[in-house]
Amino acid sequence: MAIAMFVAACAGGRPDGGALPRPSSVATDWSRAEALTVTMAEYRFVPNQLRFRRGLAYRLHLENVGTELHEFTAPAFLAAIDLRDPAVLAEGKNEIVVAPGKAKDVYFVARQPGHYALTCADHDWAGMTGTITIE
Repeated sequence: MAIAMFVAACAGGRPDGGALPRPSSVATDWSRAEALTVTMAEYRFVPNQLRFRRGLAYRLHLENVGTELHEFTAPAFLAAIDLRDPAVLAEGKNEIVVAPGKAKDVYFVARQPGHYALTCADHDWAGMTGTITIE
C-alpha cells in the first residue's frame, strides 16, 4: 500500500485512482476573482445551488453562522478545479471544514464542466445538501 501511495503521489493522484485538486497557475490574477458567499448553518447551505464558469477565477467565501462544525464536502467538484492553496482542504482532501462562527476563503479556477454533489458530511441526513455546476 505504501508503494501505491508513493506512486500515486508522484503521478499527482490518490491511491484509489482519483485525482487530487491541483494548485492553480501562478499567472492567475486573484484580485479579479469573482466572489460568491455560501452561508452554512443548521442544516443548510445558502445558496445550495452553485454555478461557476470554466476557466474563471473565483473566491468562494464559506461562512459558518451555525453552532455546529460544518463541512463543504464535494470530492468530485474539488477534483474538477485548480485550487490556489490546496492547504484549505481537510486531511482527507475531499472537503473543507469550517468551525462554528468562522469562515474560509477558497480561491480556485473551475476546470472541468459538469454537475457535482455538495453535502455536509455530518448533516446530509438532515438535508444539508446542494448541487454545483461548472458550465
